[in-house]
Amino acid sequence: MSARNRTTAGIDLRHQRGCASRQGGVCDCKPSHQAHVFDKRTGRRLRKTFDTATAAKLWRQDALVALRQGTLRPSAPTTVQEAADALVAGMRDGSILNRSGRPYKPSSHRGYAQLLNAYVLPTLGPVKLGSVRRRDVQDLVDGLRARQLSPSTITNAIDPLRVIFRRAIRRDEIIIDPTDGLEMPAVRGKRDRIESPEQAQAYLDALPEGERAFWTVAMFAGLRRGELRGLRWRDVDFDAGDIRVERSWDPVEGAIEVKTSAGERAVPMAGPVRRELAAHKLRSGRSGDDLVFGRSATEAFFATTIRARANKAWKAAGLVPITPHEARHCAISYFIASGMDWKQVSVYAGHGDVRQTWNRYGHLVPGTGREAADRLSAYLDRKSTVAPTVAQRS
Repeated sequence: MSARNRTTAGIDLRHQRGCASRQGGVCDCKPSHQAHVFDKRTGRRLRKTFDTATAAKLWRQDALVALRQGTLRPSAPTTVQEAADALVAGMRDGSILNRSGRPYKPSSHRGYAQLLNAYVLPTLGPVKLGSVRRRDVQDLVDGLRARQLSPSTITNAIDPLRVIFRRAIRRDEIIIDPTDGLEMPAVRGKRDRIESPEQAQAYLDALPEGERAFWTVAMFAGLRRGELRGLRWRDVDFDAGDIRVERSWDPVEGAIEVKTSAGERAVPMAGPVRRELAAHKLRSGRSGDDLVFGRSATEAFFATTIRARANKAWKAAGLVPITPHEARHCAISYFIASGMDWKQVSVYAGHGDVRQTWNRYGHLVPGTGREAADRLSAYLDRKSTVAPTVAQRS
């Protein structure tokens, strides 16, 4: 190969078919850059093509290091479709764990399968893992944006692909992750909806008697929707005054483990929670292993049914409907406002780290705004009235 077709050692220019350089003329195309290394153990030359010389050079450097360390393997013949099938199957049977080292929730592997089938596999499914370039994934992202999908939907659609390539790297099937460095649309977080305790009580008062217990526990104890649906009467300890969260609920699988190890916790029952649960237990006539919120002793309410009945009552009362997740936000804000320390709030919220609680709810700390200004003023006033120093008196 002539020098003009080689950018540096181990990297060749790949001109397009119609390029004038193929006929001895001046290049009039945008050539790609093919990097290659030779594996002495297998006697094979490994190649990978990139849009830029920089990307090709970085890959070749990594590949040479990997060859010396014995970690580089020829590109696996596995396609994205096959890797996706293996991922979902492993998530389902528990052989593939999440980053916390725990099995994926049933809703997670169902969600991954739906996202992959809807957005990723129609485009990248037949492509071999080692042949997917960052440009291919970026084209996929840009295509989803062109379909006017929301930034959060696009992010969620790419997440399973990230997991697939991270797993392939750990298995020495590839050495470059084409999902790194993507230009993703910004996901703008929304302010958590927080209702005052008085307004929360107005929401509860507008509900039929039989519906209040579910929403009272959500608004004043902060259980997640799945935790509410998986709650059993033996988890409600009126003597100790707390609710033990020991499981969650999946609409297909039924009772499942809670989201994380921190999800297993005991949450205090405030007065309204105790009263509503006691009345609900008396009406239902159930106990022990029976579900607290169930259509029968062993079958949980459908979440859509719970919300539909509540929304109907709230709209009739002129109230904007609230979701179970928003009700949980309300509860955690009340924990903070009541003066609990951050460790307590984190434990009752079921967060694995107090920093998670602070990052999510730190803006709710009492003492901001006017109260903070008053505290600062009082501090400065005290300092300004301190007796002058010897140097000042002289």
